[in-house]
Amino acid sequence: MSAKSLASDTAMILAAGLGKRMRPLTATQPKPLVRVAGKSMIDHALDKLGSAGVSRAVVNAHYMADALEGHLELRKVAPQVVISDERDLLLETGGGMVKAAPLLPDPFFCLNSDNLWLDGPSDVFAELSQGWDPERMDALLLMVPHTRAMNYRGEGDFHLDPEGRVTRRRPGRVAPFIFTGIQLVSHRLLRDAPQGAFSTNVLWSRAIEEGRLYGISHMGLWFEVGEPSAIRPTEEWMARA
Repeated sequence: MSAKSLASDTAMILAAGLGKRMRPLTATQPKPLVRVAGKSMIDHALDKLGSAGVSRAVVNAHYMADALEGHLELRKVAPQVVISDERDLLLETGGGMVKAAPLLPDPFFCLNSDNLWLDGPSDVFAELSQGWDPERMDALLLMVPHTRAMNYRGEGDFHLDPEGRVTRRRPGRVAPFIFTGIQLVSHRLLRDAPQGAFSTNVLWSRAIEEGRLYGISHMGLWFEVGEPSAIRPTEEWMARA
């Protein structure tokens, strides 16, 4: 898919978290700079964006922000990086998007800085763009079934109905889809948002009630890299691909 065919030319990368589960590696560096397969995790994400034709990335920064900014300033390839500064207060995922909203077009891609994945027949940003319908959707989440979620040991996050609408996993049950951390977001999702720090789950819950949270299933592989022990198996999977 050409850049003109993408739903947005801009992505937000959520990179402000403390990375507690990745300790001790994050004692001296922010989690986005942890290296997997010879490259920092945020560079994996940025390179995927550039290859897909996304020309601009807004990156929020809090924990060890100077180190993250310094690393990003050395990049000389697309996408262009703009920093949303959260040094004074960690705003979580929802609050981070709201703070960065003036820097973001409508709609915009959003992804976690520690996301690692292998594309299927088309890249994930093309997949989301092809599925996007702003008349029906406040956000479109990229999901992955358990069989394509490497290193994942949880019970899943969501169900999808035949139309692609999202509902949450019920307590004590297993849901067939895991959220990859990648989504396409309308500014409508951010309307009347809480002040300060809050999770995107607050906004998703409202969108679910209104029937405006949708999802699609990713056709490639996705890797959960939340702990140091997940790095080596992820590298082995990526080397075989």
